[in-house]
Amino acid sequence: MIARGEKVFVNAYAQYPIVLNGGEGRYLYDIEGKRYLDMMGGIAVNLLGYNDPGLNRRLKEVIDNGLLHCSNLYWNKWAIEAAEKLTALSGMERVFFCNSGAEANEGAIKMARKGGGERTEIITMENSFHGRTLGSLSATGQTKYQEAFKPMVGGFKYAQYNDLESVKELVNPNTCAIMVEVIQGEGGIKVAQEEFLKGLREVCDEHNLLLIFDEVQCGLGRTGHHFAWQKM
Repeated sequence: MIARGEKVFVNAYAQYPIVLNGGEGRYLYDIEGKRYLDMMGGIAVNLLGYNDPGLNRRLKEVIDNGLLHCSNLYWNKWAIEAAEKLTALSGMERVFFCNSGAEANEGAIKMARKGGGERTEIITMENSFHGRTLGSLSATGQTKYQEAFKPMVGGFKYAQYNDLESVKELVNPNTCAIMVEVIQGEGGIKVAQEEFLKGLREVCDEHNLLLIFDEVQCGLGRTGHHFAWQKM
């Protein structure tokens, strides 16, 4: 089976020699029936476990109603209910749904620039990771991910993580936003200090900047809180 896959897939990811065939709760099963304890909880935005009865029932309800896909030009009750739940959990006012973390970060970058008017620069952090699309990759503060895809999108500056003074030094009249992972994932599981995040909030308030928290890897329950920033 793996040999068949190697013939038809683009060689983009280093994959383990396992062919998965199903899952239950926290366990995965391969095509030979061997069971694996999933220590990752999915990857990126996918952390809902496997074969959860409640989730399955909800998905089946949508499918049975013939709305497996519904254009965003129309309202549907499931999206509204999900958005209401997310606003309640997060304390935020509005929701914009995306297919992936990279798309969410791209949307945040575009929102910052649109709202910034003539201001276009965004400050992110060294050793950050925000995605593999061109905009989110440009926001990523690691050249090893960028090298093969240069030139990057301009307008990003990189400060030192947990160093508020290094952020302040980069703020200028062209800055529109500060973007930060509450816990750096690809950068080595580094946790933002509470004083650092509060300081970023103060800087953004002072200069009328958008503060973007990227919780693609640490949000929605992975830290024991709905969002990692909520424990600060």
